[in-house]
Amino acid sequence: MNQPTTTPTPTPPPPKPMRGPNIIAVASGKGGVGKTWFSITLAHLFARAGRNTLLFDGDIGLANVDVQLGLTPTRDLGAVFAGKCKMREAVTRYPAGGFDILAGRSGSTSMASLGAGKMQPAAAQLIELATHYDHVIIDLGAGIEQHVQVMSSLASKVVVIVTDEPTSLTDAYAFIKLCTSRDNPPQVQVVVNQAQSQKEGESTYGAISRATTNFLHFTPPLLGIIRKDNKVKDAIRSQSSIVTTSPNTTAASDVATISIKLMRKE
Repeated sequence: MNQPTTTPTPTPPPPKPMRGPNIIAVASGKGGVGKTWFSITLAHLFARAGRNTLLFDGDIGLANVDVQLGLTPTRDLGAVFAGKCKMREAVTRYPAGGFDILAGRSGSTSMASLGAGKMQPAAAQLIELATHYDHVIIDLGAGIEQHVQVMSSLASKVVVIVTDEPTSLTDAYAFIKLCTSRDNPPQVQVVVNQAQSQKEGESTYGAISRATTNFLHFTPPLLGIIRKDNKVKDAIRSQSSIVTTSPNTTAASDVATISIKLMRKE
């Protein structure tokens, strides 16, 4: 009697990375290009438009969202990673802006070197937390370290901030290369910050666009250009959002145009 032939069970495909459709990651590759200021301004503008918004400080180890806004949270990501509280319990309200903040832990080298074993559970908590908001903005750390990669992989959209400095362009290129090499890449868009003029901003975008087109065969769309504005430094010094201190100034108006584009795409 012939034995019945058994069909081998197919190996299931690896699970796709978790991703929040309403999560926007703000990246730079390089520090000092205005990434945190942009994230704060964008969150404030979303909130003013009636969107329930969370700003997540993903710059683990060098967190400064709370510092720029003059906040002293009772709980932050350090407490979450230490198992002292759930992520939703570490959320702090920013009343002046009408949005929520999840602060990082500044100056903690142990958090900056967290492995995937600690990061993945936190990522899962953030995905769940994001379901309670219209928008979640992740202010990523500079560079392409593991924690930056994990956090950026949660976003459906990645906004890369660049300036005309050569190091900013090369580091932004490296970050875009990392994003586009994934099996399921996010939507990557470019914002030029601190441009002396619209024309100079377009020139800066042209530089990064040519590099990615020639070597990565990918051309990230230009989301917007933010012109240089001294009111930005004034807002940071006063630990306030520029939407509160100077809502009609050049930089605030430029980010407002960007926020409208993002909301329309939603």
